[in-house]
Amino acid sequence: MPPVPAPSQPSSEDLLSIIRVQTEIARLGLDLDAVMALAVRACMELSRADGAAVEIAEGPLMIYKAAAGSASAQVGLSVNAGHSLSGLCVQTGVPLWCDDAEDDPRVDIEACRRVGLRSMAVVPLRHDSETVGVLKVLSLQPAAFGPRQIEILKLMADLLAASMYFAARCGKDALFHRATHDLLTGLANRSLFIDRLRNALLQADREGNQTGVLMVDMDELKQINDRYGHRIGDIAIREFGNRLLGGARRSDTVARLGGDEFGIVLSPTASSDGLRASTDRLIRQAQGPLVVDGRQIDLGASFGAALYPNDATDIDSLLEKADQAMYVIKRERKSQAPHRAD
Repeated sequence: MPPVPAPSQPSSEDLLSIIRVQTEIARLGLDLDAVMALAVRACMELSRADGAAVEIAEGPLMIYKAAAGSASAQVGLSVNAGHSLSGLCVQTGVPLWCDDAEDDPRVDIEACRRVGLRSMAVVPLRHDSETVGVLKVLSLQPAAFGPRQIEILKLMADLLAASMYFAARCGKDALFHRATHDLLTGLANRSLFIDRLRNALLQADREGNQTGVLMVDMDELKQINDRYGHRIGDIAIREFGNRLLGGARRSDTVARLGGDEFGIVLSPTASSDGLRASTDRLIRQAQGPLVVDGRQIDLGASFGAALYPNDATDIDSLLEKADQAMYVIKRERKSQAPHRAD
């Protein structure tokens, strides 16, 4: 009987395995190194290869970024893109395979002999419509790969390319968020607060509006930390920040400026009366008891307000005005209740 031809398309079992890999990739999220490591292991198993790798093009070189099986030791290795099947795949943007490295002029024969490689298949990895690298499987036997393995590689390359896209896009967003937001509370940090305030003042000038700013100091955070520990103190800070956020409008910016200090940009603000009403609303929202581990902690704060351009016409002066108003309130409250308990 003539030999049964090898299947040219992935089997249903192959597709189920790829779906399982897709689920695992989704679980790994933006951890691109872990995604690449998973992809090469899956490709090696699905194609019954001896090894697999992800190579990324960097100028004239192909860099091994992830590898499994017989290629494991190659991570970090660079090869000349101009003398490799991987480099040709990046150049042409089409899948390629080599049945026998010993008689294929497209491959680096010396590199293949060093690892005993006889056949390989590579498919392009595309990111933002550009071929940035390859997904590759390797075998110590000649003619180990055919159309079925190529189709499996193409499906896996699509999964990997999608992960690369989201890691690049969302990773940048995540870095931006970490750079502009307070880690403990998730609120805007000082740099974003100042940027939002600057934009609010420019908008007020363009539209003839006013902008309010509040400087806020939590009551007795040091005493909370000393009495109950920093874990409880952190819970109190997060709760206080959430309360401020809950009392603010969508157009306002609530920020943690550091320690027990918060700032709020109220934009737009119609008048001094509007600023006073907003301040009163936020005070009511923020103050009140917080129960943690059976302990009751009374949250409160001192608020100082300033209005642009009535009270000041530049950022530094406006913040100083609000700070001064806040410290006046703080001194008055301390004089009225010098031994206030937590």
